Amino acid sequence: MSTPITVKSPKGMAAILMLGAFIGLFGETALNMALTNIMEQFTIEASTAQWLTTGYLLTLAILVPISALLMKWFSTRQLVIGGLVISLLGALLAAASPSFALLQTGRVVQAVGTGIIMPVMVSVLLIIFPVHKRGVVMGIMGLVITLGPALGPTLSGVVISALSWNYIFWFSAIFYVLLTLAAFVKIENVGEITKPKIDVLSIVLSTVGFGGVIYGLASMAGAPFTEPIVWAPLLIGMIALVLFGIRQNSMEKPMINLSVFKQPMFTLGTAMMFLSILVILSTGILLPMYLKGSLLFSAAVAGLLLLPGNAVNVIMSPIVGSLFDKIGPKKLVLTGSIIVLIGNLIFVTSISATTPAWQIIVAFMVLFFGLTMVTIPAQTNGLNALPRELYADGSAAMNTLNQVAGAAGTAIAITLLTAGSTSFAGATPGAAEGEILAAGVKYAFYFVTGISIITLICSVFMKKPSLQKEKSSVAVKATEPVRN
Repeated sequence: MSTPITVKSPKGMAAILMLGAFIGLFGETALNMALTNIMEQFTIEASTAQWLTTGYLLTLAILVPISALLMKWFSTRQLVIGGLVISLLGALLAAASPSFALLQTGRVVQAVGTGIIMPVMVSVLLIIFPVHKRGVVMGIMGLVITLGPALGPTLSGVVISALSWNYIFWFSAIFYVLLTLAAFVKIENVGEITKPKIDVLSIVLSTVGFGGVIYGLASMAGAPFTEPIVWAPLLIGMIALVLFGIRQNSMEKPMINLSVFKQPMFTLGTAMMFLSILVILSTGILLPMYLKGSLLFSAAVAGLLLLPGNAVNVIMSPIVGSLFDKIGPKKLVLTGSIIVLIGNLIFVTSISATTPAWQIIVAFMVLFFGLTMVTIPAQTNGLNALPRELYADGSAAMNTLNQVAGAAGTAIAITLLTAGSTSFAGATPGAAEGEILAAGVKYAFYFVTGISIITLICSVFMKKPSLQKEKSSVAVKATEPVRN
């Protein structure tokens, strides 16, 4: 194994990167509790308002693949500080926006900053910490990835009740300012600038591919699959992705080196992360709607009811990271997958318009207890299977698919919620709105439970990758590249 790059303050660098990514990921779901308020303020429909979340995910999915190229052209300091400043500008624009169009623009700008910071975070952490410490470090990073979107509805619910949705962005802006100042002091250049040739066609295919898939998935929430607005972007996106893959494999220096998927444990880890994010984002949009619309809790109380589950995530993440270093991934992901399935079964069997709040709290705690045991080992084990020169490519590939999973989870959850509610309303004339919504949420959780079963099957094949050799799978120039 290659030795880590020495920096003056590895913990300081890690903290800045993780906090920057946390605020960005928090932004993915922070407006879920505020959508009804925003709809009233700007007089828009739900199908329009949901693009505040979908547009964010769409931007991330488009930008993250390009980040692998950015990391070979710009220094670590340039990317981190640039990402934080862009995020700050987006947050300020969204906070002060007098119209929905400017609010949407601010969200997109903030997503650009997050799309730069996230892949850099993963690559840097893998470079500056040795393998025997990665479990704990990646455990904390896993906390960031799962807690950010999960905590969005909780914190925003309290903010909205006490102040207004604008303050979600004002508070984010304050943190971005502090992190930018800290980044000037703590962030060091740790990667390598190779400045490969920019292949415009690869960028176009990547953008059309991931953009089309997510746009099509998001459109499912407001239109049937037979409508061109759904199937046409999906078809175009998939064709573009196939062409993107073919082109990458034929290039001497691809934008993203898809050879990362030749490592079985990286592919399995990425698949399990994809499924886990699907569960997290599906649950993240279903439960706030259920707690507010069916059980009739206020935004603040609904947010606080989700807090114990998030607390489990906070407590478990460093523990799971430490256990990973000691016992490896197999026992953790297998046990965690079983617990995730149990949590979803509790949701499926207990959700109704009269469910006691404590049952939802327990189910959410069980769910995140298991998810923490799945996501951290799956991601760490997958990235550990790669040689150093493929960290940027692996990070970009994994994070891109995570954004696709987030968009898919949100879109499919809303689609199934609508279908389930419509079916129940038709079969039960005179049913109250709360009962109809509860039936739709329960219907959507059948899908989430199905995903957890697939995750459990995948966990059976998890094992520690062989790291006997760490040879480059790409050609290395004779000249020494510039460190970034």
